[in-house]
Amino acid sequence: MTKQVDYIIVGLGIGGICMAQTLLDNNKSVMVINNREAGATSSSGGVLNPTVLKRFTAAWNASQFFGVATSFYKNLQEKLKEDVIRDISIFRIFKSTEEQNDWMVASTKLQLEKFLSNQITLNTNPSIKASFGLGEVLTGSILDPKELVIWYGQYLRKEDSILDGAFEHDQLILSNDHCQYKHISAKRIIFCEGAKVENNPFFKISISPNNDKVFVGNKGEYVIIKAPQLKCEHILKGSAMLIPLGNDCYKVGATYGRDDFSDTVTKEATLKIVEQIKSMISCPFEVVGQVTGVRPTVKDRKPLVGVSKEHSQIAFLNGLGTRGLSMAPLLAQQLCQHLENGIALPSEINIQRFWNQT
Repeated sequence: MTKQVDYIIVGLGIGGICMAQTLLDNNKSVMVINNREAGATSSSGGVLNPTVLKRFTAAWNASQFFGVATSFYKNLQEKLKEDVIRDISIFRIFKSTEEQNDWMVASTKLQLEKFLSNQITLNTNPSIKASFGLGEVLTGSILDPKELVIWYGQYLRKEDSILDGAFEHDQLILSNDHCQYKHISAKRIIFCEGAKVENNPFFKISISPNNDKVFVGNKGEYVIIKAPQLKCEHILKGSAMLIPLGNDCYKVGATYGRDDFSDTVTKEATLKIVEQIKSMISCPFEVVGQVTGVRPTVKDRKPLVGVSKEHSQIAFLNGLGTRGLSMAPLLAQQLCQHLENGIALPSEINIQRFWNQT
């Protein structure tokens, strides 16, 4: 028997979750196709940070993205009855008096004054190497992305709105006013499959005029350490980002491997991150695990959002890169408004920006 929905969504990473919930909030029905493979979302650090702490700048469109993201995740928390999001302090380790001065200047700038503390925090933790002190991000939050994927999948199953299994592209039938996938009929399908879009035959924008790939893989690896003496309850940013997990465990990373779509952890990443950890803390620690995921990034570092050039029934929400958790809620809203009400997408995220190149 055919099941009729408004939208089919492919992927249950953060893009698929935000797209599905945004459509549901707008009284649209969905069916999510979930291949049950861990992707970039599940392995990510889960940090919502409106700043670029390497350079003391605001993240792209930080005010817009973070205002929507915080509200979205808090509403999702109420719906799922789970601890989706919580506030957490983020501290940047200063390496010199010059960095202290640069931080103080940055904290007075219009785009950053609400994000950065204008005071230097003295380090009182003997296990942290921070002789020049710390700078605090005032608006940090954290999610547990792996658990969020599990919780939202359970929610969709209760609503009979999820189909487990790899998406079979040759089973998608397109008509003028709808699409059919196996026993599911919908007016549109939205691909939110992250790095797996590289293998999507409907994704037709991979070549730009200079023959460079538009979509590139960005492999990230984290190690999990156990450090009973560290006793750190906030996020610490130095050579790497150290994220408390509880029970004396911390996730630390991440690496950046360009054009790498492999899903295996590497010894090289372990060694690199261990050296970074040693530059940040002085107490003993043990590596107890390692995770990896391929971030879906684009050569101009902006998302890919919009409708297929060839098929109006197909849309994409992709290219979320390293800040997908922060950007996905607003991008999902913008795509929903575009598909339902014809509201134009911002040109910098519109997938058509690559079609118009000559």
